Amino acid sequence: MTPLKPYLIRSIYEWIVDNDMTPYLLVNAEHPYAVLPEGFVEDGQMVLNVRPAAVQNLSLGDEDVEFNARFSGRPMHVIAPVAAILAVYAKENGRGMVFDPSDEDDTPPEPKPTSKKPQLRIVK
Repeated sequence: MTPLKPYLIRSIYEWIVDNDMTPYLLVNAEHPYAVLPEGFVEDGQMVLNVRPAAVQNLSLGDEDVEFNARFSGRPMHVIAPVAAILAVYAKENGRGMVFDPSDEDDTPPEPKPTSKKPQLRIVK
């Protein structure tokens, strides 16, 4: 069977948004494939506000959660591997789900992220 965790993240996210609350993701910032803004990590973790008005191009995929957002006014493409997501919960009341990090045997190995930076070349 496919891993359950991405389905839980998607459904809890929708439930929080449907109830007019702010969905937060708690992410293991030390995960080798996490692409997160610097300066916001505390104790190896980071809380991401993924409310629809705060992010653009949100993708709650089977392997990664990706979106574009601004951090201290600077735009950034964020990648949080599903394996790095420790919890999804509502900011206002803390309701949601915490995931057991030891259950990561359930998820397939993550491929290395490809560079998303544009490449320029001279055209004559």
